[in-house]
Amino acid sequence: MTLRIGCIADDFTGGTDVAAAFRRAGLRTALVFGVPDATTPLPADCDAAVIALKSRSTPAAEAVEESLAAQRWLWSKGAAQIYFKYCSTFDSTPKGNIGPVTDALLDAAGTDITLACPASPPNGRTVYQGHLFVHDQLLSDSPLRHHPLNPMTDSSLPRLLAAQSPHRVGLIPLPTVRAGVDAVREALLAHRHDGVRHVIADALTDDDLAVLGAAALELPVVTGAAGLAEGLGHAYPVTNTSAAEPMPAGGRAAVLAGSCSARTLEQIAQFYAAGLPSLHLDVLAAAAGRDIAAEALTWFDAQDPALPVLVHASASPDELAAVQRQLGVAEAAAQVEGLLGTLAVQFVERGVRRLLVAGGETSGAVTTALDIRTVLVGEEADPGVPWTHATTAHGDLSLMLKSGNFGAPDLFLRALEDHT
Repeated sequence: MTLRIGCIADDFTGGTDVAAAFRRAGLRTALVFGVPDATTPLPADCDAAVIALKSRSTPAAEAVEESLAAQRWLWSKGAAQIYFKYCSTFDSTPKGNIGPVTDALLDAAGTDITLACPASPPNGRTVYQGHLFVHDQLLSDSPLRHHPLNPMTDSSLPRLLAAQSPHRVGLIPLPTVRAGVDAVREALLAHRHDGVRHVIADALTDDDLAVLGAAALELPVVTGAAGLAEGLGHAYPVTNTSAAEPMPAGGRAAVLAGSCSARTLEQIAQFYAAGLPSLHLDVLAAAAGRDIAAEALTWFDAQDPALPVLVHASASPDELAAVQRQLGVAEAAAQVEGLLGTLAVQFVERGVRRLLVAGGETSGAVTTALDIRTVLVGEEADPGVPWTHATTAHGDLSLMLKSGNFGAPDLFLRALEDHT
């Protein structure tokens, strides 16, 4: 079977999210962490392959280089279409990386236009008149304005993208989308005739995204969040109908959280409220030389193995700002990733077989530390939050990589219920 679509995701939880979307659309999907090489296997019967990078917050030139390497590998596996997946909140800065990566992928493909839509209605992300909404708030009014790495203070997608690319940006408004697939295709042709390269599309519902996906089926490069990817996946004929891997039955369970998003903080609060073992990591003390990882392991070893545990570096916006003022943004992030990556390895060595990781950068650190390159996508606990199944040096592992803003407030509790 020929690989139908290849996807490049700009962080690890984004890769998990979009892999789940392709899986929901009936495509058999492989998820690969990091830029693959000639030795990286791909199952022969895959319809889609997702390469999850850590390129969302890296320098633009580095993000472009890694994305082009991923594109070449996907092409070598037969992918005729490339999907560039970024966050449904368009996390980026005026210097990139969405615009530079998209332009590089288009140039390499020899094409001059792409469709872009970060809408993800099940997660409350919609696009109207080119503006991105988070539930009932403009992006710039939402908690994402406090994002520690990419604070989003503008809601206009055409304006955000125009700041990142020298090429023209256009819009397909909602009435055109609601007019159907042919109307969207005609609008794309009109934009191409006018020299527009990046075409933002409005979308309020999954039906809107299905229309956009069908209209974009022949484009060599398409960009957006998991919602448009699922719409695109549904446009392909179904060939694989096998069920996803089941929910993990049991085994020692742990949560490692580095995200400081509002939703992750809610999930942490519910875990605390349930009276379950929880530990907050002192990042400033770690930076000062105290062996916080060893202290956390001593605490972990004293807990009841029948109970899930939570270890987190997540903090409120004010607490995070105080840490960043003392350490700097990059060093604060490096401390968190180093701590949680180290603890992930130690937890798995100590018998953890269900591991939930909250935050894109944290997920990258954990999968890298555990040397996990490929996973199978399983059932979703919440939209865009599936379990995946990996093999490690210490045995099989059920792994959930959760984007900071995804999942219901009680996700940690529900996901780690023992189903034995």
